[in-house]
Parts: sequence; structure tokens; C-alpha cells
Amino acid sequence: MAALAEVRDPELHRDIVSLNMVRDVAVEGSTASFRLVLTTPACPLREQIDVDVRAALDAVPGIDEVEIEWDAEVRGQARREDGPEPVTGVKNVIAVASNKGGVGKSTVATNLAVALAQLGAAVGIVDADITGPNIPTMLGLEQGGLAEGQQGLHTMEAHGVRAASIGFVLPKGTPVVWRGPMIGSGVRQLVHDIDWGELDYLIVDLPPGTSDASMSLAQQVPVAGVVIVSTPQQVAIEDATKAIGMFDRLGVPIFGIVENMTSDIFGRGGAREAADELGVEFLGELPLAAAVRKSGDDGVPLVAAAPESEEARAFVELAEQVAARCSVLQYAGDAGVAA
Repeated sequence: MAALAEVRDPELHRDIVSLNMVRDVAVEGSTASFRLVLTTPACPLREQIDVDVRAALDAVPGIDEVEIEWDAEVRGQARREDGPEPVTGVKNVIAVASNKGGVGKSTVATNLAVALAQLGAAVGIVDADITGPNIPTMLGLEQGGLAEGQQGLHTMEAHGVRAASIGFVLPKGTPVVWRGPMIGSGVRQLVHDIDWGELDYLIVDLPPGTSDASMSLAQQVPVAGVVIVSTPQQVAIEDATKAIGMFDRLGVPIFGIVENMTSDIFGRGGAREAADELGVEFLGELPLAAAVRKSGDDGVPLVAAAPESEEARAFVELAEQVAARCSVLQYAGDAGVAA
């Protein structure tokens, strides 16, 4: 254990023993075995931790072989006395937002959710765009599929993700003509009144804007952090900056900005420059590609339809970055890690 106490988690900047990541240690002859529990199954630094652990144990006399059983244990948010009511069974709520429409929030949200599920997490997704619910289409779930049932709105599952959308109970093409307060109430009900079971992450796909839906979520749900989506153009960056300002004012942590539709057509680098100027993390680039559009139309998110593609890999890397940021913020209070 002394040797393992020299190994530090690269994100949390504490040794893996004090973080309780090393469990069930056993030594039989020259073989050391133990369970190594990561803070998320989507850990982007697993390979580095593996290398560091084996290097530390190589220096221990008498140990010639190391057997590691990898595991993960996602930590939930600590409840604040004056904070919003937690979502039953949900450890972390992550919002996907932008002040501007048409930047691909729903595409990012669905692929983020499915990627996290593929990496081993228990994941749900809320379609908080009450007046324009697209999650059913993008996950291949029937619009209005629950309209004739007697059980009301409940989750449906696709690609390993539990989803809830008002689109499940509305026949296809039915408009939602609601005023602002009703939209805010609808978002709250979608999050709090649905039986989600036990989830590591609940992704909330927010509509454009900085008003009712976003404000209701921030004020009535303990949001672990928000991913801001922007395309590279200046007008999109301006609106994304407003979204960052709103969530910052409401006390919601900003996980960072991701640049969607990076290409020669829309440009590249605008979101990275904005992240540098605003002092937030840049979460990566998602390339403009016909395959991304087609997978959404077909109801099979790209990370499921073409998992080996370059575009899918970009979504997986985003999922790893988001999971890492979530872990850092969860451990920040007692680990002394700067969020």
C-alpha cells in the first residue's frame, strides 16, 4: 500500500490510496492483486493510471506480477441545505445548453448520453425542449408511442439510455403551445416526477435561450455542470457567451464549451478562442459530417451506428472529458482541487 500511495490521480491530484480507489489488496507469492475503483467508468486517464501503478509496484522487492481488477464508482453530489431538491436515484445532472438554436445541442446530448452508457455508466436523458422535442427521433423511439397508454409519461430505453420526452405522449406533428411558466413547470416534472431508477448521469437537453426552461432547471434541480455547445461562427459564440453568463450568475458550474460542426464551411477555432477569453475549459471539436446528420435522422446516434469512425471518437472523447470534469468538481470540496 505504501508504494501505491505514491501514485496520484492525474485529475484529482491526490494519491489513489487516500481516495479509496485501491481495495481488496492481496499478495500471494510474487503476485499482487487488488481492485482499482475509478471515479467514473468513462475515465480518460485509465491507461496513465495503469502505467503509474505498475511502475510503482515494479520497485517493490518480491513483486513480479500485478493483477488489477478495474471497477468504477461514480460519486453523487452532496446535498446543500439551501439547495434544490435532488433527483431521486440520480447521482449527477448534466445540462447541455446554448443560447442559440441550430447549433446541434440535441445531437451532442444524445451522442454524449449513448457514449457514457457505452463506457459503462447508467445514463438517462431528458428532452427539456418542450416545444420542439427531438430526442425521440434521434434515439429511434416512436413519437406519440405512449399517447394511447394508461400509464402516462414514463421512460423508454434505447441504445442503453433511459429517455423521457413530452414527445412520447404527443402524436407526431402536434404543436405544444405553452406560455413560459408552463414550460418551466414541464421541465421540472420531466426531471423530478419521472422514475429514473438508479443513474450515474442524467443528461438534460435544453432548448435555446436563457429564460424559462434553463432558469427552472438551474433553480429547481441540483445541476452538476453544464456543457455549452457552439458552432465556430461569431454570432454563435456571442450567444454561447450569454448562456455562460446566465449559468454563472445562477451558480451552475460550467464544464466547458464544445465546438460543433467544425469545418471549412462554418470555420474552426471560434469556440476555443472564446473558451480562452472566458476562462473556461475547451472540451473539443466535433466535425461537420453527413454521417452525424444521417444517424440522427435514422434514430441511431453515431456512437452506436459507426463507433469506430473519427466522428464517433470525437463524441466519446467529449464524454470522457465531461465525466472527468464531473468527478473533479465532486471531489473538489474535500480534495482541495480547484474546479
